[in-house]
Amino acid sequence: MVNYIDAAVMPPKNTGQIRLYGPEAFEGMRKACQLTARCLDELASIVKPGVTTNALDRFIFEFGVDNGALPATLNYRGYTKSSCISINHVVCHGIPDDKPLKEGDIANIDVTFIVDGWHGDASRMYPVGTIKRAAERLCEVTYECLLRGIAAVKPGLRTGVIGAAIQSYAEGERCSVVRDFCGHGVGAIFHDAPNILHYGSAHEGIEMKPGMIFTIEPMINLGRPHVKVLGDGWTAVTRDRSLSAQYEHTVGVTDTGCEVFTLSLGNLDRPGLPQ
Repeated sequence: MVNYIDAAVMPPKNTGQIRLYGPEAFEGMRKACQLTARCLDELASIVKPGVTTNALDRFIFEFGVDNGALPATLNYRGYTKSSCISINHVVCHGIPDDKPLKEGDIANIDVTFIVDGWHGDASRMYPVGTIKRAAERLCEVTYECLLRGIAAVKPGLRTGVIGAAIQSYAEGERCSVVRDFCGHGVGAIFHDAPNILHYGSAHEGIEMKPGMIFTIEPMINLGRPHVKVLGDGWTAVTRDRSLSAQYEHTVGVTDTGCEVFTLSLGNLDRPGLPQ
């Protein structure tokens, strides 16, 4: 079941209206998101030096198909891969290719599976072999940003509290928050309203209400926040070539807070780092 804040009929695409989902939808999202989480768990033992991101992408596609799901990114607006894999200074939307991972790399792997029409969207950072302390610290700060953003979700508050919590912590740790990309509504549609900013004031944004479902996915840079998109039209990189990291969960607003749909069942929400 789905309701609208200001409409009664579900449109076939994102119209900017905020959807309020019911218990059946939450159950559908649990199923889709747990499949995505299981795939991300499996990748923890596969990501290592010498493995290509194309090989990881093939694994993700086959994992989805074997479990009755399809990757949402495949053929999405012309995108040709089943995942986004962003390495080192790539902020997001890195396109898998035949270049092997190197010792010391950090990689964000972003997966969205469609199960029975529901979109399960999540990403995690993966260390490739032994990484430098600066890279490890960036991942730790970024994961803590995600946790603080999730903890800020409460019905009756504005979505700005999420961004305010993330920004204050990241900048207090001498890191910066990417402004060019944000979290988004998700559920029956891959990218839906509302946008979830990872910076700003607690008094900004829309009021959160039970039944909203959206992603929180802060992108945190060791250097400055500025990014640019490469000529392929997808790959976003830090302008100063500094390292970037991102973690993402899909959450549903409840009467008292939120439910995190994409939690790892194997305690691998931040693989390669202390849990």
